[in-house]
Amino acid sequence: MNENIFEDMAKRYDTPERIKLANIISKEVSGQLADSQEKTMIDYGSGTGLISVQLAHEVSELIMVDSSKEMLKVVDEKIKQSKLENTRTLLADFTQEVPEIKADIVMMSLVLLHIPDTRAILQNVYFVLNKGGKLIIVDFDYNEKVKHPKVHSGFKREELKRLLSEIGFQSSEIRNFHHAKDVFMNQDADVFIAISQKN
Repeated sequence: MNENIFEDMAKRYDTPERIKLANIISKEVSGQLADSQEKTMIDYGSGTGLISVQLAHEVSELIMVDSSKEMLKVVDEKIKQSKLENTRTLLADFTQEVPEIKADIVMMSLVLLHIPDTRAILQNVYFVLNKGGKLIIVDFDYNEKVKHPKVHSGFKREELKRLLSEIGFQSSEIRNFHHAKDVFMNQDADVFIAISQKN
């Protein structure tokens, strides 16, 4: 990911539009966290924590991972203000090096589209997950109108499902849950959630 862009955006990232979409995503992800009170969750590419701060009470431990120091500064302030004792931040980039860390759940929300090597990052996430762990991906459906040198044009479901299977994930379920206006490079977008499990 292009860290410099996100470093610059950190303090002005939480726009009304992003907050609105984050609330919708958080509600959808929450539905996947039943019986997770004793589990550890990583929000990889957490940004300013718009989504996962709302989910902290649903897990035993929440680790918000991002490669941007400035984004994590914003998160740390939110953790402090909300008195989230089970939540911490970690500065890391799983595309470069995977730290000694394990989790029962990994969430990647609107992150995969920014990472050039989809297979490599998913393999690294697979390594981080405990046996029986769950990967939750939220992202945009493929849109041929979106063309950008540093952003995927969304994802085709069957291709993503096949890739997850090749890496070792089982039971990948992918479905749409929201249609958003002008959110994906100024294009409308269908937002999907993909749930996969590690053997």
